[in-house]
Amino acid sequence: MQLHGALRAVALTMAVVFSAGAGDVCAQSLQVGIIDFYGLHRVTEAQARAALTVKEGDIVSIVDEMPPAFVVESERRLSALAGVRRAYLNVTCCDAGRGIVFVGLEEQTAPAVRFRQAPRGRVRLAPEVVQAGRELSQAWMAAVQRGDTAEDRSQGHSLLHDPGARAIPQRFIGYAARDIRWLRDVLRHSSDDEHRALAAEILAYAPDKRDVIGDLVQGMNDASASVRNNAARALVVIAGAKATVLRGRLQIPAGPFIRLLNSPVWTDRNKASLALMELSADRDPELLAALRTRAIVPLVEMARWKSEGHAMPAFRILGRIAGRSDEDIDTAWVRGDRDAIVNLALGLR
Repeated sequence: MQLHGALRAVALTMAVVFSAGAGDVCAQSLQVGIIDFYGLHRVTEAQARAALTVKEGDIVSIVDEMPPAFVVESERRLSALAGVRRAYLNVTCCDAGRGIVFVGLEEQTAPAVRFRQAPRGRVRLAPEVVQAGRELSQAWMAAVQRGDTAEDRSQGHSLLHDPGARAIPQRFIGYAARDIRWLRDVLRHSSDDEHRALAAEILAYAPDKRDVIGDLVQGMNDASASVRNNAARALVVIAGAKATVLRGRLQIPAGPFIRLLNSPVWTDRNKASLALMELSADRDPELLAALRTRAIVPLVEMARWKSEGHAMPAFRILGRIAGRSDEDIDTAWVRGDRDAIVNLALGLR
């Protein structure tokens, strides 16, 4: 599998993202193809697997937004393991049409990643904006089922290729221009997680991305994983756009993303790795040093995942930490020699 093509695929085909705390769910049955782990330091993978109520090959059913029984029970059993503060399960799509289960542990000896308290304000988005958000979710799922997951990110925000879905984010452009103060107010102060998450998503469509980077960075510290996910994803798209489109190079801070690499929540780690892959492209020495010092352990964990598309961003970052060219990194990936890059980044060779 080619590195860039597979990365685009995993970024665009998130048909199912589920956890007991947050995520969008597509009602369907999935066969579990891969179970990957992170946050395991004192607990072994064998111990974690033994606590799960699901294994590769099982058929799991996700029928609504309530946590499936296997997620609830597996999280309970994992959280009961000695030394575990809390466990997290996410189900996402897809590896050869099969589901991927990510199992994360927050061990008691690990530094706790904490986020700001949820706001209590009564401000809400306009009904038409909320309806547009729900329409986009439905249109996106329909597009995924048709196999049309392409999107245009060239302007620093996402416009879907599917005609039925594309018209909705085009409305977001108008909302962002018209209601930017309102959107900021909702993101910072609304007590409704859904409204804050949608506000973060729409702010990314502002005509001048400079105006919203600070808002989105703040959104990455939200109490809700859905809000953090939308804010971080928006910054990933902005980071990948060309400077000419964005009216000059934008300064997106890497620190908040490095922090999220150590989060026990899978969506935090996923978006952080994508963003840091973009931000490390120019191989800034200070950034690479910070990644080595503050995030080498989670990056190695992620680079070893069996889910190739989700492992790729961390693998590429490790290659840059190790001082390898992107061409050398691609060659090692195609060769299946992940340990060569991992060991170089760890300083073992």
